[in-house]
Amino acid sequence: MRSNATGTPAGRKLKIQLVLFSEAQWLDSECGERHIMEAVLKNLSVTVELLAVAAHSSGVLDRWDEQTLSRAFHWAKYCEHIHSRFHNNPAIRRVLEEQLLLTNQSLRKVFPGCSEVYFSDLSHCQHLLLVGLLNNPELPISIMKVLFKAQRPGNILSSDYEDAPGLCSHIIQCKSICKVLRPLGGLSAVGADAEVQGEMLMERLGTDLHGAEDVLCSVLQVFEGAAHRLCLVIAAALLTRKDSTEQSASQDFLSDWLQRQHAVLQRMCSVLPPALLKELVKRHQIFRAAFCKTLKQWASEMEYRISDGEWVHSTTPTVSFQKLTELFRVLFEACPAVKSKTEDELNALKISDGDFDVRGLSVWGDLLSALSDSQS
Repeated sequence: MRSNATGTPAGRKLKIQLVLFSEAQWLDSECGERHIMEAVLKNLSVTVELLAVAAHSSGVLDRWDEQTLSRAFHWAKYCEHIHSRFHNNPAIRRVLEEQLLLTNQSLRKVFPGCSEVYFSDLSHCQHLLLVGLLNNPELPISIMKVLFKAQRPGNILSSDYEDAPGLCSHIIQCKSICKVLRPLGGLSAVGADAEVQGEMLMERLGTDLHGAEDVLCSVLQVFEGAAHRLCLVIAAALLTRKDSTEQSASQDFLSDWLQRQHAVLQRMCSVLPPALLKELVKRHQIFRAAFCKTLKQWASEMEYRISDGEWVHSTTPTVSFQKLTELFRVLFEACPAVKSKTEDELNALKISDGDFDVRGLSVWGDLLSALSDSQS
């Protein structure tokens, strides 16, 4: 069970600091020559506690809003400034390291699995905060939406990104530009942005497969209203190169999850480009079986419209008979071993319909005929 920091001294202090400290107070925290060291040590301790809460707590994060999140990143940036200013000052650095030691010891009592923060870690404190948040399985969806908030086009290549809202989107943009500009890299079939998001999804799933179901549920909420983008990100995740056993397990879990998410699976089958579907069918046996099952389900739901002389889907107009034939062709081209078995299944279904060769009497017979014509 995860500790809740709201009832601890560290939690109470964080609550006071994050709610009451304005940006102006944060900027003035080093003012006053007489108390400069006390202020620095206090702020350092508070920020390290903040990192622990971000990575391990749920109760405190539930009360965070966009403004609180921005202040948290300002505190993290403050520690980066402290590192830059004092890393070459042995006397002050020693005092700071002693304070970190005391804070780490205190936090271990509250969060037994908490990672210790060393002086060298202060140089990338914002990164530690972001990673801690994203790896927290109990991260509220509201915070995730703020981090992935779409931003207006700006100076994407600037390394000094000031705002927490859209921070992950900014990172994705930067990494996407790097992928596009890779001199020896081919163009991604899903697009650079989706490729980066797919890699991030795989990394997140790989951290804790036990919490993977919750992660994917959060992903559905983040991409609510952007179904096409969701399909591209999932495809990119499944096509990420398997560099480890853990990553292979993550992709298998994602494929299994996709079979249970019928709406997402059907959307992928209908909107993804044929070349992308072909690659997914080639690489993933679980996806291949789900893809084939979806196509047969669509065919079974078609009705023959005499007035138009065409098979039409009863509930999904975008799935035309021509589209269905094209998708079966994708399946056969991607995996020739499946072709013979699937054709036998379609023929058996045609026979169960009466084994007629007249157009419009059996969708299975018309499918076989259309597939045969396309191969001749």
